[in-house]
Amino acid sequence: METFDLIIRNGQLHRGDGSPHASVDLAVKNDKIIKIHRGIPEKGKTEINARGFAVSPGFIDVHSHSHAELLVNRNAESKIRQGITTEISGNCGMSPYPLSKSNYAEWHDRHVSLFGIKTDWNSLGSFFEQLEYPGISINYGVFTGHGDLRTVVMGKNNRHPASSELKQMKALLKETLDQGSLGLSTGLEYAPGSYADTDELITLCKSMKSLGGRYASHIRNEGDFLEEAVGEVIRICHEADIPVQISHLKACNTPNWHKAEHIITNINEMIEQGYPVGVDRYPYTAYGTTLEIFLPLWSREGGTDKILDRLNDPSACKKIQEYTNLKISHMGGPDRVLISYVRHDKNRHWEGYSVKQGAEETGLEPFDFIKKLLIDDDNGVEIAGFAMSEENTEMILAQPWVSIGSDSVTWAPYGILNIGNPHPRDYGSFPRVLGYYRREKNLFSLEEAIHKITYLPAKQMGLIKRGLLEEGYYADIAIFDPETIRDTATFVKPKQYPEGIHTVIVNGKIILQNGIHSGTRSGKILRNGGT
Repeated sequence: METFDLIIRNGQLHRGDGSPHASVDLAVKNDKIIKIHRGIPEKGKTEINARGFAVSPGFIDVHSHSHAELLVNRNAESKIRQGITTEISGNCGMSPYPLSKSNYAEWHDRHVSLFGIKTDWNSLGSFFEQLEYPGISINYGVFTGHGDLRTVVMGKNNRHPASSELKQMKALLKETLDQGSLGLSTGLEYAPGSYADTDELITLCKSMKSLGGRYASHIRNEGDFLEEAVGEVIRICHEADIPVQISHLKACNTPNWHKAEHIITNINEMIEQGYPVGVDRYPYTAYGTTLEIFLPLWSREGGTDKILDRLNDPSACKKIQEYTNLKISHMGGPDRVLISYVRHDKNRHWEGYSVKQGAEETGLEPFDFIKKLLIDDDNGVEIAGFAMSEENTEMILAQPWVSIGSDSVTWAPYGILNIGNPHPRDYGSFPRVLGYYRREKNLFSLEEAIHKITYLPAKQMGLIKRGLLEEGYYADIAIFDPETIRDTATFVKPKQYPEGIHTVIVNGKIILQNGIHSGTRSGKILRNGGT
């Protein structure tokens, strides 16, 4: 009688496609699901009694930002402990490849200062090599960041590319797709990605069609010009004829909250017409980004040195202040901006403060406090901005075509990755969907919630044999208690693992069981067009 490597018995099995669960056993051999059947008679080298637990595909974090963090701590602690078995990174136009001489130094110097480690890749291929040996605990796929692509060819300048420069960007993009990139990502609220017009993006996206690439976008505006920004993505989808992903859909700032319903209607119409449009969202009302987002785009041209020069220039600073004050006013005030991370130890005191609290303690106006902090910290400040409504968050999450992304990197509450005051989404996004929004708010059924975090994102990213509990599929599996799973991370105490996750399996190997991380590194690089 055949012996399997692993058998999971007596659990409530959820396939991941939204269908009702079934009381069946599941058998694994090597890295694949081999058999799903009621009462498997064969024996397993390892057997798990999952009675009382949900057995589902491992969760897929469709929008993340982990890079060197996985080299620092290959256990992917804050991801695995949420039940995440796959993360998709390189989003918002930011990826550590391709690299010019100048941004090579910028990327790798940052890793020395932040983590105390020396990194030396200059291409996606060499980055993957460092991940694959000696391995990581999670499956990992990435996009090519348009901001870095543009920087290599054009620097951080606000201008249109010459035809020769556009040709060079296309060649570099093809090179990264050949090495395994899933496609092109943009961060159109950030410099230098914001300097690109729609035609540039369409040209680059068209060049990916024959290579199977897709386009993921932090859209150009998530507030005052939200409708136009979503329309731009739809236009790119139509003219480039490739799948697109609208990243972390939201309506920011009180005057724009009413736009969410209209945007949802428009996207739903596009999807019903057959447009390959994907959407994701994290389950919180606060975003996380850099403090420089409160500066006008023109003041961000050229990077940090130029930004600080303009802040020190009284004439330029006056214009910046007008923009910053208006943006903060639209958010609802400086108490809605929380400082989550600063680069330099001398400024560590401010982590966990709101801009309002910082201004009060220093006796400065909010803008003057922001200016001082940006200058003192060499533009290394990260924040959480409470710009969204709970009503809109629930309305967006409830849409059947919205998957879940944490918009985070992988952290750990110990060692080198125990830094800053991160957004609670870094530790709690997926249990929050299954606990707070599914069980307490009743936004969707358990089957629908699991679909949003498994098979739906797998389809959006074109992942092969992932996201379903199906014979012949990879054995990425999460076992959890649907009645107790919940997030415990808060904005005050974010570095807390969730509750209710029993076992996490990646490519057939047990990574987490009963709160114990095995240290196993069975994760795979998920390359474009591969498995």
